Amino acid sequence: MSPSIPTFLTGERIRLRPLTAADVDGPYLTWFNDPEVSRLNSHHVFPYTREQALEWVAALPSRRDALVLAIELDGAHVGNISLQDIHPVGRSAELAIVLDRSAWGTGVGTEAAELLVAHGFAALNLHRIGCGTVAANHGMCRLAERLGFSREGVRRDAVWTDGSYHDIVEYGLLASEWKERT
Repeated sequence: MSPSIPTFLTGERIRLRPLTAADVDGPYLTWFNDPEVSRLNSHHVFPYTREQALEWVAALPSRRDALVLAIELDGAHVGNISLQDIHPVGRSAELAIVLDRSAWGTGVGTEAAELLVAHGFAALNLHRIGCGTVAANHGMCRLAERLGFSREGVRRDAVWTDGSYHDIVEYGLLASEWKERT
C-alpha cells in the first residue's frame, strides 16, 4: 500500500490507517465473499459487490458511530478492525475484526486490537468496549480473553450461519479494567 496514505495508529509490526477506495480492488472484497473467512459471522449472507464496498468505504469519513481502519503488515492490507456502534452518551462501542487467511494465527489481530482498544479508551474516552462472537469462533474468543475482556453471557441460537443456529458469546471490557492491565 502507498505510504502516502496517512497512518492512524502504529504498532511494532503493523499500521492502522483509513480504508481507501483502492483497498476495494485489493484482497478486501474477497474476504467477505470467502465462506471460510466469513462462515462464523454474519457477512456471508449475500454476495458483496465492488459497488457496495466502494459506497461503504466512501461513507466512512463522515461517520461518527464507527471507526474502521485497514490493518497493514509489511505494506499489505491484511484485515480491517473497527469500533462500531460508538455511543457518545453511553460511551460504549463494539470491537470487530476481519483478517485475511494469511494473517490468521500470526498475532496481527491481537496487535491491531490492542492498539484500537487503547485508542478507544484513551482518545475516545469510552467507558466500555464490547465484543460479540459466534461461540464456535475460537480465535475471536481467545482474542477477547487475551485482551482482558470478561465473558458476560451467551445469546442462545442468536445467529444463523454456516448452515445452523449458533450461540453468540458476549464479552466486555471496562475502561477501569483496561487501565489496571496497562
